[in-house]
Amino acid sequence: MIRTAQDMSSYKKQLREALEDSFLRSALDKFNTVYRKNRPNVYKEIDFCQIRDSIAQNKDSLIPYLESLFDEFKVNAEKAGTIVHRAKDAKEANEIIAAIARENGVQRIVKSKSMTAEETFLNDHLEKDGYEVTETDLGEWIIQLKHEGPSHMVMPAIHLSRYQVGELFEAQTHQKLDSENIDKLVKVARTELRPRFISADMGISGANFAIADSGTLGLVTNEGNMRLATTLPKVHVALVGFDKLVSNLTSALEILKLLPRNATGQAITSYVTWIKGANERLGNPSDQKVMHVIFLDNGRLSLSKDPVFAESLRCIRCGACANVCPIYSKVGGHKFGHVYIGAIGLILTLFYHGKENDRAIVKNCINCQACKEVCPVAIDLPHLIKKTYARVIEEEGKTPPKNMLMSRVMKNRKLFHFILRQSYLAQQPVTLGGPTIRHLPAFLEKAHGFRTLPAITRTPLRDQFNALAETIENPRLRIALFAGCAIDFIYPEQGRALMNMMNGAKVQVDFPMDQTCCGLPAMMAAEEGTAKEIAQQNLRAFNPDRYDHIVTLCASCASHLTHNYEKIFKEAGDEPGRLPAFHSKVIDFSSFMDQVFPFPETVKEKNVRVAYHAPCHLCRGLQVTDQPRELIKKAGYLYVPSEDEDVCCGFGGSYSVDFPEISSQILKKKLDNLEAVNPDILVTDCPGCILQLSGGLDKRGSAIRVMHIAELLERAFT
Repeated sequence: MIRTAQDMSSYKKQLREALEDSFLRSALDKFNTVYRKNRPNVYKEIDFCQIRDSIAQNKDSLIPYLESLFDEFKVNAEKAGTIVHRAKDAKEANEIIAAIARENGVQRIVKSKSMTAEETFLNDHLEKDGYEVTETDLGEWIIQLKHEGPSHMVMPAIHLSRYQVGELFEAQTHQKLDSENIDKLVKVARTELRPRFISADMGISGANFAIADSGTLGLVTNEGNMRLATTLPKVHVALVGFDKLVSNLTSALEILKLLPRNATGQAITSYVTWIKGANERLGNPSDQKVMHVIFLDNGRLSLSKDPVFAESLRCIRCGACANVCPIYSKVGGHKFGHVYIGAIGLILTLFYHGKENDRAIVKNCINCQACKEVCPVAIDLPHLIKKTYARVIEEEGKTPPKNMLMSRVMKNRKLFHFILRQSYLAQQPVTLGGPTIRHLPAFLEKAHGFRTLPAITRTPLRDQFNALAETIENPRLRIALFAGCAIDFIYPEQGRALMNMMNGAKVQVDFPMDQTCCGLPAMMAAEEGTAKEIAQQNLRAFNPDRYDHIVTLCASCASHLTHNYEKIFKEAGDEPGRLPAFHSKVIDFSSFMDQVFPFPETVKEKNVRVAYHAPCHLCRGLQVTDQPRELIKKAGYLYVPSEDEDVCCGFGGSYSVDFPEISSQILKKKLDNLEAVNPDILVTDCPGCILQLSGGLDKRGSAIRVMHIAELLERAFT
């Protein structure tokens, strides 16, 4: 039985243990990088987005009718000699399988890899009933020997080294083995497992597809074990979730175009098996194999009726949301999920295994959007994770004190800004009037001392604006600046850089003084009501009809204003009249400079090496990728690419405060990659990323200077 931390203190302890496992971190870090590099290669000849959207649309059309699809499958499967059951929960599913074993005189059972069987903890149930159960997938057999759950949905033993596997095999075979020779270790497994297939009375599998119009199961594997487990024993039992139902073979084949590509980077897996009905099996009384299919509900049918969470049932279990996740790459699946791991696991755990197993892990999302970008069925995973956290809080019946304080402060713009202004005075003992907080108090230094922090500015940008703004007759453009908290109260120099360029180009800039935080921190904390009220304040502050564009220098603000405002009001059912016009006017700085301004190309070449960090909410949230790099080149700088420059820096707003142990490790890899190319300047489009990156480099004593791309362009423009 998997044991997941059910409070933050226990969870933090588990995270520290994972971070101390140097092999785990090294292996998963390498896998994370290699997967992202290789993934585009398998999509060269097909249109990922078109197929993804088609699958998502098809899945959505079927989700409301899962019970009807089940009825259709049952009729067609039973015509072919299959016995079909439905189980309301894990306990009933396990009991049905145990009863089938008793009825057929089963003693020995072989299993092929099945996440649904992991979900029900089937092995534990069968072993308690006295059955000998052997996992036959290599990875699953390894973790069975280790008495662990899978750490990845597709590669369950990815967290173990060859030496750990060798020790397990030595204990199993009582032989001395050469752990350096992976081929020999695989042969040992084959030698050990093959007799189990021959002697097994029952084979248990899952299924990737249950095709309603024919009663056929589709199974996708990379090893031959599933074919052996489903054909050799006299009894075959398939445990299948209701969400695996599809209407026809065409739907299954469309999913098959993306499943192996997304999971393992293969165009197609080694084995695709289709099973229909009870096939011939000499030796059974009827000379037919005994064939059972059990459809597991366990919350799926109620999920299918949920207006928010139903889309989670699109999941095809490719595991890609873990493959690209910076958090998974640091702590692995045992600490980043319950049974189901990765982003989808943070959601499904609540519905399949209860709030007590989700209350700690669901907070561990940095909102980098990487999972959403690679999802082959277009699930908005980051959004659903925050909705899941809100549901957990609702079910717990108590709001965290931090959330109550945030809500009270952020709803009141004047109070919020008053606190920020007073923070300038409060920080004086640790800044000594300088621009950074170089040393935190001793009780904070151990966890949060991986970076220096910027000081709150003495004079916010809003107080400087009237002196900076010029009144321009017949301006080329009129724009409004959405500053966001960081530029207004920490980095006003970034706003000044924009103002200087716009003044020189006859662009009128306004700064609506009633603007406040974009509301993303409230949404990250699952404070949906607060996020909505903040959005309403900003919509009142900005009259989009007055401006050609609403420009923001913060990628996170731009993404939140563009995408999340629409979601907030759609879910509340009360969209403000200004929202469509506001939404259409919001633009990030780099897109504005590249597409609207446009920034003039300089003929001067500067002997300055510039690296770039792509903020998550720019490159994935807004799909803005080429524009910043082109601007660097147009400004006459030498753009120096670095490894993984579109991977999260580890900031994530309050994430770096809540999970500093993980944030610091994500940052370390980022800075190591940057220092490897030795730039003079590092630029980015997000003040939050600047806080993280400049603070980390400063702590290292690095000479690399970090700045907003607006500051870099101002140097070339003025």
